[in-house]
Amino acid sequence: MGWKLFLRDYASFIVFQLLLVGFIMVIYMLDGFRNIDTAIYSFCISLVLLASFLLVRYLMRQRYLMKITHLPTAMEDVLQKNAKTPEAMQTEKYMHELYRLYQHELHALYASQKRHDQFMNQWVHQMKTPISVIELLLQDDRPLDKKNVQEEIDRLRRGLDMVLVNARLENFEDDMQVEQVALKAIVTATVNENKRLFITKRVFPEIHIEDDLIVASDSKWLRFILGQFITNAVKYTFESNKKIVISAIEKDDYVQLAICDEGIGIPASDLSRVTKAFFTGENGRKTGESTGMGLYLAKEICEKLGHELAITSEVGKGTIVTVTFTN
Repeated sequence: MGWKLFLRDYASFIVFQLLLVGFIMVIYMLDGFRNIDTAIYSFCISLVLLASFLLVRYLMRQRYLMKITHLPTAMEDVLQKNAKTPEAMQTEKYMHELYRLYQHELHALYASQKRHDQFMNQWVHQMKTPISVIELLLQDDRPLDKKNVQEEIDRLRRGLDMVLVNARLENFEDDMQVEQVALKAIVTATVNENKRLFITKRVFPEIHIEDDLIVASDSKWLRFILGQFITNAVKYTFESNKKIVISAIEKDDYVQLAICDEGIGIPASDLSRVTKAFFTGENGRKTGESTGMGLYLAKEICEKLGHELAITSEVGKGTIVTVTFTN
């Protein structure tokens, strides 16, 4: 098969050479064929040179032609090096680089799929808890405690929001709309969405943000990341009558929003890893509710929106989450 491909590849060159030899013969004919032996000799030499050239080219390309005329059995077959001509070597170099890009995309796809499967397994496992609690409440002969049911429904709602955001993160740019956002209105709305959580934990929010403070962001995604920071701040504040202070300062070229809590804080050994996927850390094991995805998703969204996220903490004193909006 290799030689057939070679002949097809050089067919135009062979035709050109034959036409060239024919043209030379026509010139000899017009010249009167004074020396017929010279004409025959020139014709034979031309054919011999042409055949020699094609033979040498074929021998140089034989292994490469055999490689590309046989269907591969594995992707690694593309890494074989059989080329000897500059064009074939450049083609192999191109194929090797294409294989590297393919492997990179494949590994990224596998990592994304693995992360998605792991997240779904953890999420489904944790969603069983509020469902079980609601089932137990319904089986109780006493009057239904609506407060407890509402708390479990809120947990389900937050879990559903989390899984929807995780699903949309892959096509984030299609769902993003950056606009001028009134920061205090967004923060106030997010706090109100979680007011039952504040009441249950007996934690009090304080908002210190100017009414006219405007930032460039996506209001929907901003509410999600603020919700993650606020619920984490409340969830890891185990003592009653503590405060969560949400404040913002405006500089010439940026606005900095800070969410400060008086909770248990994050150990120094965990602080650099809290935004990694599925990392629950010491605090997550204390509550048993953490999926390790909240801060990871918040960090990913901040990066896509162009916001800078920073987390500082001291065990026993609290945590400060800072989001910087650049103008």
